[in-house]
Amino acid sequence: MGKGQVTAPGFEAEELRGFSRTVAEIEWLLVILVMLYQVVQGRNDETNAPIYFGLILYSAFVIGFRYFNVYRTESRWKLAIETWVMIVFITWILFHTGRLESPLVNLYLLPIITSALTLGKLITLLEMALIAACYIFLGYSTTNDSLFWVTNAGDFMSQLAPMLLVAYITTMLSADIRTALSRIKIISETDELTGIYNVRAFTSLADRAHKQSIRYGHTYSIVMIDSDNLKAVNDTYGHEAGNRLLRLTVTCIQQGLRETDVFARYGGDEFVLLLPQTKPDGAFEVAERIRKTIAGMPLDTQGKQVPTTVSIGIASFPAHGDDLAIIMNRADQAMYSSKQRGRNRCSVSGDQHG
Repeated sequence: MGKGQVTAPGFEAEELRGFSRTVAEIEWLLVILVMLYQVVQGRNDETNAPIYFGLILYSAFVIGFRYFNVYRTESRWKLAIETWVMIVFITWILFHTGRLESPLVNLYLLPIITSALTLGKLITLLEMALIAACYIFLGYSTTNDSLFWVTNAGDFMSQLAPMLLVAYITTMLSADIRTALSRIKIISETDELTGIYNVRAFTSLADRAHKQSIRYGHTYSIVMIDSDNLKAVNDTYGHEAGNRLLRLTVTCIQQGLRETDVFARYGGDEFVLLLPQTKPDGAFEVAERIRKTIAGMPLDTQGKQVPTTVSIGIASFPAHGDDLAIIMNRADQAMYSSKQRGRNRCSVSGDQHG
C-alpha cells in the first residue's frame, strides 16, 4: 500500500478484544472445572481449604484484573500476564490434588492453547518452559528412591510431549488463520484497481476520525477529487488507458500526502482524502499541490501525451458543518463548483478560491 494509506488502525484492537473475550471464557471455565472436580470428588479433608483458598484468590484476580480496568486498553502483555497467573493457579491446584497423579493435570492445556491462539510462538515457548518447571516442582519427591526428578525423565517427557504437540499445532493454525483473515480484510477494504482504500474502509476510518475530532476539539478536512479526463480517455483510447490514468492520478495524489492522511477511491473517477488536524487553508494548499502535480504529469498513451487534470472540492470540520455527512456533501458540492467554473481548479466550500 502506498503513502497515505495505512493498515486499518482498528484491526489489531478489534483482534485483541476478541482474544480478551476468549481468555475470559477460558479463565471462568478453569474455575468451573476445579469446582466441579471438588463436587464430584466429595472429599472433606485437609486439602479442601487450600483448594478453595486458591479458587477465591484466582477468582478475585480475574475480577479485579479484568473488570476493574487494571489495564484500561487491551494488549498482548495483559493476555500474557493472565496466562502466567493461570499456570500458577493450576500448579497450586495440582499440588493439593495429587501432584502429577492428579486427574486435573491436563488443565495445563488451557493456558497452552490460550497462549498459542493469542500470543504467538515465542511467548508460548516461554510458557511451555514455565509449565516444564512446574512439572519438575510437582514431580520432585524427598523419598530416597526418587530423590531427583531425573530418575523419571522418561515419564516426564512423555507427559510433556502431547502438550508440546498441542502448542505447536495450535500456534501454526492460529498463524494461518490470522494471515488469512488479514488478507480477507485487506481485500474487503481495498480498491482492486488502484490498491488504495475503498468507500467502505474510508467511511469507517472517517467516522472514527470525526468522533475523535469532536472529543478532542480537533479539526479535519475532506477533499473530493474528480478526474476531468477519464471519460474522454476511455472513449478515445480505451478502458485500459483509462485504468492507467486512474493509477497515474493515484500516484500523483500520494506524493502530496502525509502518513496520517487517509486516501480512498470514492467512485468511478472520484477520490476522497481525509486530512486530520487540517484547517481549510491548509487543505487548500495540499489540494493545490496535488492539482499542479497531476496537471504536470500527462498520460503517455499510443505515442501521445494526453493532458490530465482534476477538479477538487474542500470542506472542513467544524468550519463547514458539525456532521461528517454534511462535510462530505459540501466538499462534493465544492468539487462540482470547480467543474462548473472551468475544471482544473480547487474550491473551498462557500469560498471562491481557485
